[in-house]
Amino acid sequence: MQQQAVECNFAENDSWIILSAIEQSIKRKIEAVGTPLKDWDIRINYGIKTGFNEAFVITTDKRNEILANCQTEDERTRTAELIRPILRGRDIKRYAYNWAGLYLIATFPSRHYDIEMYPAVKQYLLTFGIEKLEQTGKTYIVNGEKIKARKKTNNKWFEIQDSISYWEDFSKPKIVWGEISDKSKFAFDFSGEYIPEATTFYLNGEYIEYLLTALNSSVSEWLFSKTGTTTGVGTIRWKKYTIEQLIVAKPNYEQQKEHLAAFENLKAGKMSVSDFKDFSNKLMYKIYELTNEEIRAIENLYN
Repeated sequence: MQQQAVECNFAENDSWIILSAIEQSIKRKIEAVGTPLKDWDIRINYGIKTGFNEAFVITTDKRNEILANCQTEDERTRTAELIRPILRGRDIKRYAYNWAGLYLIATFPSRHYDIEMYPAVKQYLLTFGIEKLEQTGKTYIVNGEKIKARKKTNNKWFEIQDSISYWEDFSKPKIVWGEISDKSKFAFDFSGEYIPEATTFYLNGEYIEYLLTALNSSVSEWLFSKTGTTTGVGTIRWKKYTIEQLIVAKPNYEQQKEHLAAFENLKAGKMSVSDFKDFSNKLMYKIYELTNEEIRAIENLYN
């Protein structure tokens, strides 16, 4: 007990964690120059909950079938704009994602769509039965089978479950990540093309390119492993609340300039993800002024 004992100072109103002396030193340095993400000019939101993925999340083949059933070019154009590619938590890797060829019929209630303007979509959705699609929470007996409607909301039968008043954010560059992962896996949607699904979160706002680097860095992964919420089976829950509490230092002008140059090289394919990861870790170590001993303590967590 005496050999392994470590002295810790616990603030009365803060959550506490037992750390070794070297871990306490790292945490103090992060806290000294960092700012919780909740105090940054950013927005973090949940991915889309449809209430009935079987109907609203479709394959590329089904999308093509729906578009082929459109009667006019105008309808086809409208429908193609309504059906958006979707990312699930399992699709997201560190810095990148493997899109599974899935789409979302993005009938957000806040957009007030008229389903009669999308007859091919209406025809497809009704193949599931309106009793399953309506959002009343009622139970029906159809052909002797018990059918449960989606949970009760004020939304229409062809709309998804969430209102999504922030739908415009989906079309902006954003960081996306899965809720549950063994490591930090934050990817960047440069185009704003993809819609995050219910098992994901996404972030828009200031310093977004730098935040991708910071969140994927060994420093943030180390800090999150100490302060984040675990599932109890070896993975971490990267939820909105815990991400908002994560402390990250804002870069100075020279550091921001250095980072953006490297980030542009990554985007242009002039730098590999592996090289960018090494650059990012070294940058974050420099920002927090970590010693070689502290760097080894962080890196030993993954070796």
